[in-house]
Amino acid sequence: MPEEKPAPSKSEDNTLAILAHVLGIVIGFIGPLVIYLTKPEEGYVKNQAKEALNFQITVLIGYIIGWILTIILIGTLIVSAVAIVNLIFCIMAAVAVSKGEDYKYPFAIRLIK
Repeated sequence: MPEEKPAPSKSEDNTLAILAHVLGIVIGFIGPLVIYLTKPEEGYVKNQAKEALNFQITVLIGYIIGWILTIILIGTLIVSAVAIVNLIFCIMAAVAVSKGEDYKYPFAIRLIK
């Protein structure tokens, strides 16, 4: 008989959910994407990874628009603003998730449902 894996502990779930949000600061959408794809069952971690992934895709779109608009000089402000918003909201999400709360970003394009 195949061995059953033990269910992940609550602290392990919290750690993975925090990691999904914090990795967005460091490596963009790749971190939340990996966590989203490696969690087979729907649950707290997968929902938070999906939320982080949607926000990081929104941030990526903001960066692309900003870099395109650097031609007319306003892009530098947009890229800076997107970076600051990304940092602040990812930290807020990590703090909320560390308390076991669900976190929804105030604005994110919900591409992954």
